[in-house]
Amino acid sequence: MHLGRNTGLVLEGGGMRGVFTSGILDAFMKHDLEFPYVVAVSAGACNGLSYMSHQPRRARYSNIDMLQKYGYISLKSLLTQGSIFDPNILYERFPNEILPFDFEAYHKNPTVYEMVTTNCLTGRAEYLTEKNDVKRMTAIVKASSSLPYVSQITYVDGIPMLDGGIVDSIPVVRAIDKGFTPNVVILTRNRGYRSSEPDIKVPRLFYGEYPRLRVALSHRVEEYNKQLELIERMEDWGEVICIRPERPMEVDRLCRDVEKLERLYEEGFALGEKFCLAL
Repeated sequence: MHLGRNTGLVLEGGGMRGVFTSGILDAFMKHDLEFPYVVAVSAGACNGLSYMSHQPRRARYSNIDMLQKYGYISLKSLLTQGSIFDPNILYERFPNEILPFDFEAYHKNPTVYEMVTTNCLTGRAEYLTEKNDVKRMTAIVKASSSLPYVSQITYVDGIPMLDGGIVDSIPVVRAIDKGFTPNVVILTRNRGYRSSEPDIKVPRLFYGEYPRLRVALSHRVEEYNKQLELIERMEDWGEVICIRPERPMEVDRLCRDVEKLERLYEEGFALGEKFCLAL
């Protein structure tokens, strides 16, 4: 497949599985591979920001070194801050103090960068972009990564939002609708994977004031598996290029095993470099 000026890049989420994506994006930066349009979800949105600001290994540092040093995934954080991923470390100290985000480079990057959130009021996906207001940008990426049940709702423009993966985990259709085709799709599951988790009707105990969100959550697994099927068909038809793990994932969404994360990062980097050298 030829990568032209209308080729888009789609980044799946997946919590700590996103360390695979950070490896690929570091390889892309090493080889100066850029796209006119990037759409990213959840952990993909977090990792994609360092790609957009041209800061190699920044996302790797966040996913591996900072996890080892600060242990930012914990029940303590869930109980004290309402989110299992420590929001103070990830969205305050990391971008402002520990390894500052180069907002100026991000602002000057001509690539259109959209981050996917789920609107709690409508139960629909929102595709948001922001290159002028750092606080709004931070709110968007935080909302995109706010996993249901274990994260607080994040407000963007006064609207309650959660993880974009609830509704649109692999937003390739969005990229096509925006006029970008073919697309490179970075996935965090091996080909053939389907979630075996059962969909259940979400009781009013959870998100009682957001009935449309509960409906979306009740069909989450079904919709994700449909997207995986669509992506594989499009790949077979030559409409997308997928870069994905080559074997079943040993890292889960909340993985804290640094050795496993390091191996996954290296796998992503190797596959990203292989992709670039083949162009």
